[in-house]
Amino acid sequence: MNTTVSFSDLMPLAPVFIVALTAVVVMILTAIKRNHNLIATASVVGLNLAAIDILFMMFGGSFAPSNVMNMFMVDPFTLFYQLTILIAALACSTLSHAYIETYKDNREELYILMLASVAGAMLMVASAHYASFFISLELMSIPVYGLLAYTYQREKSLEAGIKYLVLSATASAMLLMGMAYIYAYTGSLTFYESFQGLFQAIQTGHAAVIIGLGLIIFAIGFKLSLAPFHKWTPDVYQGAPAPIATFLATVAKVATIGLMVRYLLTSGAILVPSMITILTVIAVLSILVGNFLAVRQVNLKRILGYSSIAHFGYLLIALISMTYASLGSVSVYVVTYTLTTIGAFGAVALMSSPYNNVDEAESLADYRGLFWRRPVLTATLTVMMLSLAGIPLTAGFIGKFMVVMAAVTTQHWFLAAMVVVGSGIGLYYYLRVMIVMYMTPPENPRIDAVDHWGQKVGGIMVLGAAALVLLIGIYPDPIINFALKSEILSPLHFLMSQQQ
Repeated sequence: MNTTVSFSDLMPLAPVFIVALTAVVVMILTAIKRNHNLIATASVVGLNLAAIDILFMMFGGSFAPSNVMNMFMVDPFTLFYQLTILIAALACSTLSHAYIETYKDNREELYILMLASVAGAMLMVASAHYASFFISLELMSIPVYGLLAYTYQREKSLEAGIKYLVLSATASAMLLMGMAYIYAYTGSLTFYESFQGLFQAIQTGHAAVIIGLGLIIFAIGFKLSLAPFHKWTPDVYQGAPAPIATFLATVAKVATIGLMVRYLLTSGAILVPSMITILTVIAVLSILVGNFLAVRQVNLKRILGYSSIAHFGYLLIALISMTYASLGSVSVYVVTYTLTTIGAFGAVALMSSPYNNVDEAESLADYRGLFWRRPVLTATLTVMMLSLAGIPLTAGFIGKFMVVMAAVTTQHWFLAAMVVVGSGIGLYYYLRVMIVMYMTPPENPRIDAVDHWGQKVGGIMVLGAAALVLLIGIYPDPIINFALKSEILSPLHFLMSQQQ
């Protein structure tokens, strides 16, 4: 067997190499001279170059799906998710710049950790092998421990880092055990090569394979904070620095859902009744737990944390209702959720500071009467709350509509009803956030955004996210067509497309 790998074989992974090279350059620049603006600019330039390379591959006309060393599959699905990850990472970098500017300790290492994690996230969505699956997942997760605890002067930040470390390590152990069970039966670590054997084992109900698949799904459930593996989410979101909470809610979650979709399709698990039952229970639990627990919260970051549990429950419904077209529903929902979360957490980040004897702007009381002080920022946050609630003319409505359509198409009426019920409960706590912002303001607000927040890169980025949320809500055709073209190369997906 020829094991030589040429440079041209690795070219489909060029965007990942650009991000990794940027991390090295940032490290060298930091070692030469600490300059926050220079490091932040270098990071953003590297992420932009990677995004441009992906756009060139998508629209250059010469792209052909590639299997890199039997470890990574670079297809339209991979490029779509990598582009989403890079857009989210760019947003988090710009938010971090504004947030950490007043930080008195070292600021530059934040960008090195973030770039390393982004490289891991981009490899995750291309993984087609259990080894690359695990290594890329850890490359994405390990820098996040440091990012969460970065503002270590705040006790909550340290606590968030330790909680995520412990629970993430537990999930990794489950993942490895699950892989061991499956490898023991199939004898192959490649998703695509083991498809036939794994699919037959699942159909005949082979115990070791079912346990292995269950452990892998539960480990992914931890990473996606799906119920009943959700306990860490609100605490970690509350303790994390606001831009890092944004990073965890977007980059890490998008990478994990991309990996989950590819794995479920390439293993054939999505067609097995017992696996569908497990995923249905997890989806319904996530929607109910996420929404009901958010109702009682008075902390905006915790509300967004619980809300994300419910949103990934909705997303799981699109996965359960899997047809050839519903892969597009998943992709559209991922994009709308990412943009909305960037805007919502972005507004929190612009109101917050790493320290100055004040906690972050996380309590709803901090947003009371915000409209009378910061009308544009209030309008932006209002748009994001409406989008999360799934109100028409926002991107969130399009995402939920696509999920309901996927459920109805496959006649999963109960699941479609759960999306409607969950959205109804969610409306209560999203509206409460909006009402607080338009109430009579306190005489001396405890915390506030800077006067010229909209002229800084973080502010411009949040305004851009709000504009996109409205644009997709009013004219969703381009993003839907774009998402439908992001096909995944898997034997199961090919079979489904033939049946349409």
